[in-house]
Amino acid sequence: MLPQLFRDAEERMRKAVESTRSEFTSIRTGRATAGLLDHVMVEAYGSEMPLRHVANVAIPDPRSITVTPHDKSILGDIRKAIEKSDLGITPNVDGNTIRLALPALNEERRKELVKLVHKRAEEGRVAIRNVRRDAHEHVKAAHKDHKVTEDESRRANEQLQKLTDKYIAEVDQLVAHKEKEIMEV
Repeated sequence: MLPQLFRDAEERMRKAVESTRSEFTSIRTGRATAGLLDHVMVEAYGSEMPLRHVANVAIPDPRSITVTPHDKSILGDIRKAIEKSDLGITPNVDGNTIRLALPALNEERRKELVKLVHKRAEEGRVAIRNVRRDAHEHVKAAHKDHKVTEDESRRANEQLQKLTDKYIAEVDQLVAHKEKEIMEV
């Protein structure tokens, strides 16, 4: 019972770290990445679709992104979706391609982005701690039902804490990397 509980808890903690990592890809740094457009949803063909499903995204240089739709008829829909997104970038339609020029970040905007990174990181840490709490509750219930001994319960909780510390350290590493990336000029 306990080994399965640990596998489940570790898997859920790993997913929380991956979720935090994917959140970080959508936060702008000084350089262009295709991940900036991952959260952009386009109203096309009567439904909301991710931008990547309806267009090719390319990075021709560190300060620009090009978006080429698979179907030229939805070029305007893609432009509107990018304008509505929280990127704060004005798309330029150039024939059958949309060009996004990324302006350099000023110091104030960099600090705002770092705060956002810390906020998203804390959400990831909270998710990891919630997994630990749930697993701890299962261990407590198993001890109460006499399925595990008190020593096993104590060891299980210590092992859960080690897992929690490991995954929170991973989130901290992600934060340090992203913060460095944002603050580089």
